[in-house]
Amino acid sequence: MDDRFPDFQSSRLVADPQSRDNATPESVSELAGRLKRMVESEFGRVRLRGEISGYKRATSGHVYLALKDDGALIDGVMWRGSAGSLPFTPQDGIEVIATGKLTTYPGRSRYQIVIDRMELAGEGALMALLEKLKGQLAGEGLFAPERKRRLPFLPRTIGIVTSPTGAVVRDILHRLEDRCPTHVLVWPVKVQGEGSAAEIAAAVRGFGALPLDGPVRRPDLLIVARGGGSIEDLWAFNEEVVVRAVAGSPIPVISAVGHETDTTLCDHAADLRAPTPTAAAEIAVPVRAELAHSIATLSLRTQRCVRRYHERGSERLAALVRVMPRRDALLGPQRQRVDDLAGRLSLALERRVAGARRDLDRRGGALRPAILTQRLAQARTRFDGAARMLDSVNPDNLLQKGYVRVVARATGRTIASAADARAAGALSLHFRDGEVEAKVERGSARPYVAPTQPTLL
Repeated sequence: MDDRFPDFQSSRLVADPQSRDNATPESVSELAGRLKRMVESEFGRVRLRGEISGYKRATSGHVYLALKDDGALIDGVMWRGSAGSLPFTPQDGIEVIATGKLTTYPGRSRYQIVIDRMELAGEGALMALLEKLKGQLAGEGLFAPERKRRLPFLPRTIGIVTSPTGAVVRDILHRLEDRCPTHVLVWPVKVQGEGSAAEIAAAVRGFGALPLDGPVRRPDLLIVARGGGSIEDLWAFNEEVVVRAVAGSPIPVISAVGHETDTTLCDHAADLRAPTPTAAAEIAVPVRAELAHSIATLSLRTQRCVRRYHERGSERLAALVRVMPRRDALLGPQRQRVDDLAGRLSLALERRVAGARRDLDRRGGALRPAILTQRLAQARTRFDGAARMLDSVNPDNLLQKGYVRVVARATGRTIASAADARAAGALSLHFRDGEVEAKVERGSARPYVAPTQPTLL
């Protein structure tokens, strides 16, 4: 037994240094620090192969996980800077090789590995990760056939997402120029390595976000392309961020990644997969010469149809003309009827004029001058009698005998009573030699006559 530590029988309730106990008590933090330094100095950097378990990405960007095999498990942490440069998205159940520094976490009395780099443990692990991600995205319906859209027949603008320096973009442009020149927009991206998946996804989303009527016209069709390579070279097109961007693009997408035998998840999410980038250009546009030939052929067919229709119409018209009666046969009865009516009209007019002449002669005999003179004398006699009678009843004739005719000045009516004279007020007195203006005084029946005029009593 170590003499530095007393046995249980000699222990006390309160610690009291003894002559034979010269050890100073350590704090927990001190012991944890010694263990941390021992582990880090003994092991340093290590490479571990194991299966990912409990993968979690914190809001800070740090990654926490565990690596396990059949007999053991070790915690691991990957800081945000290292986690952002991962070429793939870790998932539980995937076997990886992690490189990092072995250390301890005093806060929980655990040892762990701080991972600097993490790689898939061979192509088998890579394929396992690919199949797992494929199953997950397929379960969400991202690869469903009913999501596929028909490509535009003749796109006015084509957007290309690829590397600006590779042969792929030149092959596509040359093929488009040969077949049917059209407007092309290239969004340059990295197609391999760190950050490539994020750039590809951003380009696809960027094309879709362009306004329809903006200064840069939004493409009618997108081509996502890169040349051939290994599964690791093409891995960016298997990343979830790229697959979701392609599946959610408002613009139809052709995926042309790798050679004919290469297949990525981007191919499944796109509206159409092309075996090569050159084939994508051939699918995107028709051949201009073939279009011109088709248009010319249709034009000739249209002209033949019009000519044939005209010829058949002429034939039908000629056949109808042959069976139709001639004009004279159609108009003969009408012409004869017109002639008959014209003759009858002439006779009717002659008879009408003769009858009118007889009536005129019969009535004109009664209009002799003697009869007219007699009737005129009789009419003059009747007129003279009426004039004499009118003159006899003319009230102005009495004025010659000294009478006066009183007239209301306002209405011009003859006044026949004193009440009417008082009501009229202003009067006009008609004498045989002129008129005199008079005014009826209120309360008096005698009219007031202006001075210098004779007064009627």
